[in-house]
Amino acid sequence: MSMMFEEAASASAAVSAQLQHDAAAIAAIGAEVRRLAPRAVITCARGSSDHAATYAKYLIETRTRVLTASAAPSISSVYGVTQDLRGCLFIAISQSGRSPDLLAAVASAKVSGATILALCNSPGAPLIAAADLVIELRAGSETSVAATKSFLATMAALASLVAAWTRDAALQAALQTLPSLMDASWALDWSGALPVLGPAGNLYVIGRGLGLGAAQEIALKCKETCALHAEAFSSAELRHGPYTLLGRAFPALLLAQRDASLAGVQALAGELAQRGVPVLLAGARAQGAITLPTLDAIPELAPILLVQSAYRMIDALAARRGLDPDHPPHLRKITETV
Repeated sequence: MSMMFEEAASASAAVSAQLQHDAAAIAAIGAEVRRLAPRAVITCARGSSDHAATYAKYLIETRTRVLTASAAPSISSVYGVTQDLRGCLFIAISQSGRSPDLLAAVASAKVSGATILALCNSPGAPLIAAADLVIELRAGSETSVAATKSFLATMAALASLVAAWTRDAALQAALQTLPSLMDASWALDWSGALPVLGPAGNLYVIGRGLGLGAAQEIALKCKETCALHAEAFSSAELRHGPYTLLGRAFPALLLAQRDASLAGVQALAGELAQRGVPVLLAGARAQGAITLPTLDAIPELAPILLVQSAYRMIDALAARRGLDPDHPPHLRKITETV
């Protein structure tokens, strides 16, 4: 059993710890964000944390209608440019809270007038010291190079933030059930994907809206732990240039959640299957596609559950391809970029 397997399986415990220990703190942060009434939200992150930021963009924009954009850390760390971020909420997301480019971006944003909110998994990290507001991820020590439980804890913390910000009682109630849903999602059998992905050289992971960040994360994990070249696309973006590459030797994994994007993703799955593309479909059904089992959940939380199930499948896929998911070649646990 790999460390990735064990850590991903324990992600629900991190979310339970957040719900138990941080409810009052997150409620206070939500009240402070309402008071600030930010004119825009800027996210800043790298790697898996940036995939959580993609989830945050759709969650914040659909629930609060506040423009949310991703910062390019090199604007401050390489080009030395300070932007005008007065009246903005700057959300910095990091497992370690130590990467020089992220810290430079935070320092620049603070000078420019932004309020800094940090989501971090390392108590005592420089990022936490630099922030005005902090949400602890509470994922604990993570040994495998592939970040799993910290990513899921980040998504859950972002959902809690938005629920507190908008005073959404339904979302807050749903969050109380999230740990048990995560455990149930971990138990789901996605082994039907293994015969398709075992021999594959390429893969598209496709989502839309709230599910796009999940697609990005699954694609990254396929690359780093399975040596499978995987790219994430919006189901709408796929219909431009990338669509032409899919074929019998180039499968697609589609993710769906029960919202306005569902019909489009489902239609695309059926269309690709009809073309002879091997299609794996989670969250919906389409003729000719291999259905991966999912739980019924509100769309805001469905991407968390999809990633939880995918992690277990990816761990098994790495073993099937003769690889160690805990020690991908040429990678380190903490990556510090400038």
